[in-house]
Amino acid sequence: MLKGFPEVALRRFTAWLLVLPLTTALALGAAAALADERPTLLVMGDSLSAAYGIEADEGWVSLLEARLDGKARVVNASISGETSAGGASRLPELLGQHAPDIVLLELGGNDGLRGLPPGQFEANLRRMIEASQEAEAEVMLLGIDIPPNYGQAYRDAFTGVFHRLADDFDLPLVPFLLEGVALDQTLMQSDGIHPTAAGQPIILDNVWPTLAAMLEENGMALASGSHTDH
Repeated sequence: MLKGFPEVALRRFTAWLLVLPLTTALALGAAAALADERPTLLVMGDSLSAAYGIEADEGWVSLLEARLDGKARVVNASISGETSAGGASRLPELLGQHAPDIVLLELGGNDGLRGLPPGQFEANLRRMIEASQEAEAEVMLLGIDIPPNYGQAYRDAFTGVFHRLADDFDLPLVPFLLEGVALDQTLMQSDGIHPTAAGQPIILDNVWPTLAAMLEENGMALASGSHTDH
């Protein structure tokens, strides 16, 4: 017994020391469980979602993560130059690795710029939607357009893919990701294809209402008008 330390007090102190690691472990376990309950968002996109030409933290996906403020985990698997075929080949592994609750599909632009048949791009997106749903993830489509010089018939066929998939699978759709940005030269980089950092908050605002509704349906409480990242 410690000198001058009452025996009863010593026993209580020893018991407390024995319980402390268990209490700490339980607390850490509870914190981990709480973190695991956060929904996971997987963004499958190309340069428009990979912050091409700007700092990574200025891209709309990073701004989305900031707006969610820890309420959800955001995995940005977007790659500049990615095609729908590339995304379809990468997705199964990403679904297994991250088990997302929501998959945001923003692909097809590079298919369109290469003049590939819209049916080919549509088949790849169908594969991605089906794979996501089989993994019990909800899917949100982020539609895009291509420049006018590709001809109106091709553009109509291209953009029609997003609307058809949204109808066939009953998916939420943002018709045009770059609404309010693409035709404003002050918000576009010199290549005329990629938005500047100044355009990214507008892109997020195009995505947010549809995504927020999905998150709230999944039980997430979101403060209305949370636009502190602007």
